[in-house]
Amino acid sequence: MSNNKPYVLTRWSIPFAGFLVALMGGFSYAWGVFIVPLSEKYNWSTAEASLPFTVYILFLAFIMLPAGKLQDKYGPKKISIIGSILFFVAYGLASLVGYFPSPWWLVFTYGVLGGTASALTYACTAPTARKWFPDKSGFAISVAVSGVGLAALFVAPLKADFLLPRFGIEKTLFFMGILAAVVCLFASWLFRDPPVGWTPRDWTPKQNKNKTSEVRNEATPIEVLKSPVFYTMWFVFLLVIAGGMMCIGLLPAFGEKILGLTPIEASIAISIFAGFNGLGRPLAGYLSDKFGVVWVMILTYSLQSIAFLTFHLFATTAITLYISSAMFGWGVAVTLAVFPTLTAICFGTKNLGVNYGLVITALGIGAIAPAIGSWIFDLNGSYTPTFFSAGIMSVVGVGLSIVLKKKYLLS
Repeated sequence: MSNNKPYVLTRWSIPFAGFLVALMGGFSYAWGVFIVPLSEKYNWSTAEASLPFTVYILFLAFIMLPAGKLQDKYGPKKISIIGSILFFVAYGLASLVGYFPSPWWLVFTYGVLGGTASALTYACTAPTARKWFPDKSGFAISVAVSGVGLAALFVAPLKADFLLPRFGIEKTLFFMGILAAVVCLFASWLFRDPPVGWTPRDWTPKQNKNKTSEVRNEATPIEVLKSPVFYTMWFVFLLVIAGGMMCIGLLPAFGEKILGLTPIEASIAISIFAGFNGLGRPLAGYLSDKFGVVWVMILTYSLQSIAFLTFHLFATTAITLYISSAMFGWGVAVTLAVFPTLTAICFGTKNLGVNYGLVITALGIGAIAPAIGSWIFDLNGSYTPTFFSAGIMSVVGVGLSIVLKKKYLLS
């Protein structure tokens, strides 16, 4: 496998470990199934029942920065073990909501502690995979992070159809804590950095013929913050993610109220979105390795712009709604799959954990997008302004991606 003594049985165990960690993070993403049960049992408003997940996303995004720095300094194993234990603490305490029936209890336990646990474990995925796969960095990283998208596809039905009806809110949360802790601890056992100077057997950087994954320079976080490339990347990330998040939650309601679909038929749109989001990430990584990261971004965001801007004209049947959902899912898949690779290309691998933590803060800002999308709908009583706004944001994202390509000569 390598020209040095390998530290793991196979280096593919590293993306697999990342996949497991991301899967557990995605397990927590499927919060929507808790909203109605919490509202009915504790007489909370929808906004109150949704707040823990909003805080979860905020802490995931912003704790990624110090988590990445800790990962760079102490290695992925130690940091992911701490995150694994914190998952159990977070959901174990959250399962006591029956004794503390306040949304603020879940904000602190599920949101603050759970989001921090997710950041600590997730921060170990992309940097570790990139170090073991300088030859296939885009594909390896995208496999490692694909678990988040796939979790929403399989876990939400598991919670809604089996766990919650049989065991209730509290026991479901406790089960989540046990599962997340056990799986993440196993992944932590697999995580480790390669030896200094390690490279894959019979491979040299010159073999990257298209130089699609070639590191341009090693940069410290301070140097990253002084770089105009960083701010261009950050705004692309923010615009395309926020635009997508503004609209995703509205898809089932649009299907029911505008197209007259049944709740089950309308919910298929979210399942299709989740499937393309999860399964699309390895494909996005493969394409970025073959054709270049920014080329994949430009093409994807161009198609996404068209899908958003023409949504009110195109999504007139269940089939066309599902096609639109697939396009939106692919857009999110590309963003979350290729940006770790793009960060490594621009700023190197030595400080990749903290540097990608800087980039992913855009996700924290984007977490408020669903509320903005709902507010725009409430203000106008129409879905068109929300989707059109997302389309404009994607168009700007395309323009900034072209800047990355032309001005900064990124592949």
